[in-house]
Amino acid sequence: MAAHDENQGRSPNSGTPHQPFTHLDERGQARMVDVTEKTPTVRSATARGFVRCAAHIVAALRDGTAPKGDVLAVARIAGIQAAKRTPELLPLAHTIGVHGAAVELEVRDDGVGIEATVRTADRTGVEMEALTAVSVAALTVVDMVKGLDKSTSIEKVELIRKTGGKSGDWHRES
Repeated sequence: MAAHDENQGRSPNSGTPHQPFTHLDERGQARMVDVTEKTPTVRSATARGFVRCAAHIVAALRDGTAPKGDVLAVARIAGIQAAKRTPELLPLAHTIGVHGAAVELEVRDDGVGIEATVRTADRTGVEMEALTAVSVAALTVVDMVKGLDKSTSIEKVELIRKTGGKSGDWHRES
């Protein structure tokens, strides 16, 4: 007889029962989940990330002397645009109404912190839109400063909270 595993049937980090893979059909092939019958609800998601930069890049960002112009403004707009275009990048993402998108960038001593919040009133969540906004904003920062330093890197893009939907509210433990 096999030993009892008290975590059997639970997700590794959540303590909740495993859910079936919703993006696989009965034959194991990828499919887009049909959300037609779901009722639209207000939902939001916030993600964050970090672009590690050398001291001379941080100085250029702070004093506005980056050769390609206003790095933070361009990255902010790129992040907002990316949130709206997520289904074009992720093949199984639903096309939803992005009703609000805010991307904040903060120059720190070791780089640029990025946080994006996306909101909707739709049938599915906006976690991927928030993560995409942060990712593209970070890529834009790298693109705008790569001529000054090729070692600039993107770190730890992650979801930090979501609200609404069937699974309810969630936040990352600090």
